[in-house]
Amino acid sequence: MIHRKGTIGRCTTMNISKKWRFIFLLPATALFLFVYAVPVATLIGTSFTEWIVASEPVFIGIDNYIELFSDEEFLQATWNTIIWMFLQSTIHIAIGVMLALILARKKFYWKFTRTVFMLPNIISSAAVGMLFVLLLNPSFGAVNSVLTQLGFTDLPNWFMSRETSFISVTMTWLPYAGIVTILLMAEMTSLSDSIMEAAIMDGATEMQKNIYIVLPLTKTIIGTTTILGATSMLQKLDLVMMTTKGAPGNMTMNLPLYVYNTAFIANDFGLANTSGVLMIILGLVAVAIINRIYKTENHYY
Repeated sequence: MIHRKGTIGRCTTMNISKKWRFIFLLPATALFLFVYAVPVATLIGTSFTEWIVASEPVFIGIDNYIELFSDEEFLQATWNTIIWMFLQSTIHIAIGVMLALILARKKFYWKFTRTVFMLPNIISSAAVGMLFVLLLNPSFGAVNSVLTQLGFTDLPNWFMSRETSFISVTMTWLPYAGIVTILLMAEMTSLSDSIMEAAIMDGATEMQKNIYIVLPLTKTIIGTTTILGATSMLQKLDLVMMTTKGAPGNMTMNLPLYVYNTAFIANDFGLANTSGVLMIILGLVAVAIINRIYKTENHYY
């Protein structure tokens, strides 16, 4: 009889626990549905419509998708975005890993250096964009002034030249490698000292420790930062707006700017939403590929 009471008590406690779990999850679930699920469903639904500003959406099937894949500006924007995602996943991560390996040794004013690398991440993108516009200004920018003093002539307008605009915009994102460095350093400094001591006793060099111990043990966080870096390229509107606005021609056009122009300049919300859907698909494909490479399926981001 006592046992049955105990069982009933445990069942009652479990029911109360489930009830409170449901209550605590309810706000987050409602917020997710309101902020993400409903807008994404609306985005997908209206991508099959002709929706000009101040008019009702009219269903037109896949016409928007056909129009996009025959639009050279959209294809250029997609190609540029893919290239920038690749560069962000390789060069950007490589710089972050290299700096983390150096700074994790805690030598040479490492706290000061770590703070310097974090600065671009606490400054607004608009300010960073303006900084690069001033640095690379063809008339009074510091870069051209230094190059002129060194004897170089016929210097380009870095952001407006077809030969240099793409790489110039790419340069504006390199300072953000600091966030990769900080995340990797947090993981590297948490590695067990006993592992490193064992490697030292086995005669491993610094390079061998990095290649065979540190990098494999931090593979998951490297994969995470790679995903963050690649998907951040699907959000880079501000820096492109501040520097080139997609010029010259469409040399520096990317998908976020294409969506903005289509929605708020051309006032074609149906076509803009279609390109937004394709941008989401591109992001999911990138995450799937990076997950496959780093095998980080079982981790949360």
